[in-house]
Amino acid sequence: MEDVRVRRLKREKTNWALTLLLFFIAILFIFGPLYMTVVIAVKSPQEMGNVLALPKSIQWSNFSKAWEMTDYPRKFANTLFITVVNLVFTVFTNAMASYAIARNRKKSKFFNFLYYYFISAMFIPFNVLMLPLVNEANKFHIDNVIGITFLYIVFGLPMNTFLYTGYIKSIPEALDEAAVIDGASPIQTFILIMFPMLKPMTATVAILSVMWTWNDFLMPLVLLSDKSQQTLQLAQYIFQGQFNTQYNLAFASYLLVLLPVLIFYVLCQKWIISGVVTGAVKQ
Repeated sequence: MEDVRVRRLKREKTNWALTLLLFFIAILFIFGPLYMTVVIAVKSPQEMGNVLALPKSIQWSNFSKAWEMTDYPRKFANTLFITVVNLVFTVFTNAMASYAIARNRKKSKFFNFLYYYFISAMFIPFNVLMLPLVNEANKFHIDNVIGITFLYIVFGLPMNTFLYTGYIKSIPEALDEAAVIDGASPIQTFILIMFPMLKPMTATVAILSVMWTWNDFLMPLVLLSDKSQQTLQLAQYIFQGQFNTQYNLAFASYLLVLLPVLIFYVLCQKWIISGVVTGAVKQ
């Protein structure tokens, strides 16, 4: 008994050297870039020689200049519109399509083909579709905020279908059958029974959708030529000059772009963590 207890204590003994090493690496690679971003954002142009040094005096005016130069309120409204509308339509329509596919794949060759058709789009890089997409967007006049919002919903369908169908498989079909016996239509079954049970996966899809849409740069770059329609990410181009770059203003603007996402996470972390934990526990 004593030998077992000694072996258990040896296993439970903390390797402090490895722990401190991993902690140092985490600080270096996570907080290091964040420290540099904040420090550069509050410096004057004359202090850019040493990016790691603290500023002699904090230049809060960098944020106001970046706000004005990027036309922050308009670009923020465009980005917020695209993100929110995409989130609402993505969560509901993708979940409904995935439900129909998951429940009918074994019964219908059409739904089975539809599943693989959507999934196959995950393996096509956006760079391959970029030039044809620009051409078609110009023809159909969807090279604007509303058009790009629709494209985000479409381009997010393959990955979301893969995630939702995998989760729906774990939900017994007996619940659907019981709802049908009680007289519920397929739409009622989805809205009243299935969709509430998809909360853990919906939280995952919502997080991925918001982060992707808010941070995306390439699709707005090739589609949104009108400055009044541009997003916050495209507005960062204004700091890139032909012969120099205003790094202090650029980094101040980066923080202004990062701030809404950070606030979103802080306010929603309760539901985010709850969704992840619920999804990890098999009921």
